[in-house]
Amino acid sequence: MAKRRWRCKPGEQPTEFDKRIMYLENKGVLVPTRELIKTPEQIEGIRRAGVVNTGVLDEVGKEICAGMSTLEIDQICRDYCALHGATPACLNYGGDEETPPFPMSVCTSINEVVCHGIPKAEDILEEGDIINVDFTTILDGYYADASRMYIIGKTTPEKEQLVRVTKECLEIGMEAAKPWGFVNDIGKAIEKHAKRYHYGVVRDLCGHGVGNAFHEDPEVAHFAQKGNGMLLVPGMVFTIEPMVNMGTWKVFIDSEDPYGWEVISDDEMPSAQWEHTLLMTEHGVEVLSY
Repeated sequence: MAKRRWRCKPGEQPTEFDKRIMYLENKGVLVPTRELIKTPEQIEGIRRAGVVNTGVLDEVGKEICAGMSTLEIDQICRDYCALHGATPACLNYGGDEETPPFPMSVCTSINEVVCHGIPKAEDILEEGDIINVDFTTILDGYYADASRMYIIGKTTPEKEQLVRVTKECLEIGMEAAKPWGFVNDIGKAIEKHAKRYHYGVVRDLCGHGVGNAFHEDPEVAHFAQKGNGMLLVPGMVFTIEPMVNMGTWKVFIDSEDPYGWEVISDDEMPSAQWEHTLLMTEHGVEVLSY
């Protein structure tokens, strides 16, 4: 017999909430574990982290301009975090025998760089660039994660459209995320919209649960997959962060990147991404960081 994912607390009688989840699990639905349902205290902690995280991206938006290096963006993020008693989650994150930890506090991904762009003194923003700035805050042990696109000066109509449509993909994904619905409803809605513009939705990376850790279950794919995926239950916190390429959905890791982090569109056409941290409620999602 398969091990149950949803368990009542020892000595406690199941609530109506418990009973509903256990009924669906008995029907073969993939349900979350209890640990993925945040307590009111945890939600408030994540919400406070989200306020700081949103503030970081607001501060970047005030200062970002042509002639600025991405290393300067990193410094803006570090300074804002320090001022508000928070820590950048990306700094020294990850790493294994082949890939060293992420060396900076923020991801700065310009034009064809899909994600995980590493800030550098030599990466200078130019008129017409589009850049994704992706930041995750740790405050009092809680995590909030968001990214935004910034257009540097005046860019091409094609890049403007890509940035706009990618934001629409995020918003459509949020609308598709319903309490007692399923994770895969999100990806289906996003891919349907992106395909109208003949864009490729990146499949190698995804959204994720967040809050008590940087990355938690569930994985949130941004394209249509078979099956329903995990049940979405009030109290879950996760990101939706579609990465949309102007051309193919395929990507590669930059072989010249000594850290092995930067992901680039396979045809080296521009890419865009928007990300929010979201709380699932009984009425839909609430934005905790944007």
